[in-house]
Amino acid sequence: MQDATYWAEQLRQGQISFAERVAMIEEKVNQQNPLLNALVTFDPQAAIQHYEQHLQKTVFGGQPMPLKILGQTKAGWPATSGAKLFAKARASRTAHFVSRLEEAGFVPLGQTNAPEFGFKNITDPTLYGPTRNPWNPAYSAGGSSGGAAAAVASGMFPIAGASDGGGSIRIPASFSGLIGLKPTRGTMPVGPSEWRSWQGASINFALTLSMRDTEQLFYALRTSQPTAPYQAPQVEWHHRQASQKPRLKVAFTTASPTGGQVSETAIQAVRSAAAFLEKQGHEVVEVGYPVDGQQMMTTYYAMNGGETAAMFAEINAARQVPVRREEMELMIWALYQYGKKLPAADYVLALQWWDQLAEKMEEVFSTYDLFLTPTTAYPAPLIEEDLQSDSIRQRLHEIELLGKSAAGELIEEMFAKSYALTPYTQLANLTGQPAISLPTALSEEGLPLGIQFMASKGREDLLFQVGYLFEAQQRFLLPKQGD
Repeated sequence: MQDATYWAEQLRQGQISFAERVAMIEEKVNQQNPLLNALVTFDPQAAIQHYEQHLQKTVFGGQPMPLKILGQTKAGWPATSGAKLFAKARASRTAHFVSRLEEAGFVPLGQTNAPEFGFKNITDPTLYGPTRNPWNPAYSAGGSSGGAAAAVASGMFPIAGASDGGGSIRIPASFSGLIGLKPTRGTMPVGPSEWRSWQGASINFALTLSMRDTEQLFYALRTSQPTAPYQAPQVEWHHRQASQKPRLKVAFTTASPTGGQVSETAIQAVRSAAAFLEKQGHEVVEVGYPVDGQQMMTTYYAMNGGETAAMFAEINAARQVPVRREEMELMIWALYQYGKKLPAADYVLALQWWDQLAEKMEEVFSTYDLFLTPTTAYPAPLIEEDLQSDSIRQRLHEIELLGKSAAGELIEEMFAKSYALTPYTQLANLTGQPAISLPTALSEEGLPLGIQFMASKGREDLLFQVGYLFEAQQRFLLPKQGD
């Protein structure tokens, strides 16, 4: 498949008109979206009107791009967050991230599916239904940016807006055979509605097909907002090319953060990548997992609960009627109830532990340039796979009756099967460090699985360097859906 840079160049050279490009996309959407359920809105005429009014002479000038239905708001467009509670909601303002995309020359065209409020590593909201994987529609495309992943992996679009609060770019990238960058905390535009986004754990970016798209998009969007609560280190802000290293020192592990099982596909993907890097002259060292994965997730779920409670407190105040359990999916209700039980001190201590994690990982990066793991422990699960159980669901209905500790344990049980599939991505969200998933492996069933590199804050340049190396040596296994 051709990437976004290619299509932007075709437009710039007059090889194709914008209306013709939109017609090509519309044909693919009509063919594939009824099965995949990647897009939940699609308005070609609005895109054509936008292009005629706001043509930008930029590297991505005139490239149509779908936005994620969660967080990437555009004034007047649906703003459901994948939630039935907001099924009829419309955005009153355009997110600064979306405005920056438009300034870079992208033309918003449609919105992609996401799980309710983005709390899952799969995409199956009650409001819209499940998104299917273009590699095999019996499997999930991942989440929470599953709709974006399916839109790109199917060939509908060469690039799609996505966001990552615990792996929500990198997980669907792994499950769908794409490139997925989670940038350093504080590099992407935030506001005007959301500034802290899960205390900096969540960040917007995109899913892509090429390293040049990934790098060019990053530098087109990277910003330093005086009003933003988080600011990224400007390590190579003005001299990024000068920071390339001829010999990288890479730590790697295939161990799960919590000691759980890891698929042979994931293990071999990392070991193959390590051997490749060593053959290219880089230093590669096997290490143990550097942090306590169980404590990491306990603090992550505390943040999830606290943020959910705050979100619904704001919703209740706005509508002046408390939300009811039947207005949302059960797991959202459970997180809401858990969050209401958490003392402020617990929330603050969780965030302080995140800072300790960041310090620990920066110690790792004082010795190593990159940290390599699987992106996910397993390839995509089946659409029909039950990632909870009837017993857990029954107990979730009664979570209001539990104390704080018992409720927290139940939340961890609720996520246990999901977390076992994807235990590697959350660390970068909590520390704020950048991470990228590269599509280098296939399972025996023909399903993709990615490898993940993490770097020190502000060192996306090293992620790009290693990504280009794998790409140049044809180590990527991208979708083959045609142009």
